[in-house]
Amino acid sequence: MILLPAIDLYAGKAVRLLRGDYEKMTVYGENAAAFAAAFADAGAEWVHMVDLEGAKSGTTPNFETVAAVAGEGKLRVEIGGGIRSEDTAARYLEAGVSRVILGTAALRDRAFLERCVTRWGEKIAVGVDLRNGYVAAQGWTETSDVAVDAFCSELQELGVKTVIVTDISRDGAMQGTNRGLYERLRARYSMDVIASGGVSSLADIRALRALGVYGAILGKAYYTGAISLRDALEAAK
Repeated sequence: MILLPAIDLYAGKAVRLLRGDYEKMTVYGENAAAFAAAFADAGAEWVHMVDLEGAKSGTTPNFETVAAVAGEGKLRVEIGGGIRSEDTAARYLEAGVSRVILGTAALRDRAFLERCVTRWGEKIAVGVDLRNGYVAAQGWTETSDVAVDAFCSELQELGVKTVIVTDISRDGAMQGTNRGLYERLRARYSMDVIASGGVSSLADIRALRALGVYGAILGKAYYTGAISLRDALEAAK
């Protein structure tokens, strides 16, 4: 299982939200790129980045920060937040990003998603952000009437290779990950599943690895010092 330490970006800073609430934001560093360098030094191969401003606005205000990390070549970068056009996806990929994550656009514009998958294949992932079993959008500020299984079934039919599945109620709450959700998705779909939200202990990482998920995202537990990145990387192996 791969472990992806996370950097959530807001005005170039590394921040974390509690359950996706922009009013409950903690700033962990003024220079987000410095965290990426520390991840690489600890032995990480991937970094999961989210442009929180872009997720709400559909723009790319933190593009330069993401491009700088990708350009270093020390980490494979996946980026989500505000990628709602082929031009934006192309811009990130041309900057050296390994995988772009479509969220709101994948939910609301299936033709756009299909074009991206056809054009870029496994470089396209979809963020499946869940609130009470339904897919959220617009930086988690809105919840749709689309249920997780209906959405994942359609993604698989369209040829999506990777999904990043977040239980919003667990995100940043340090209450453990929703193992039952990932076990069910892993059994039902052939897509690579990356677990996001609530990874708060080495036991969570080991449990996800045992379930056979493709990857897990480490966020707040790293920033608060609850888990060392080196230990987390070892637990994921």
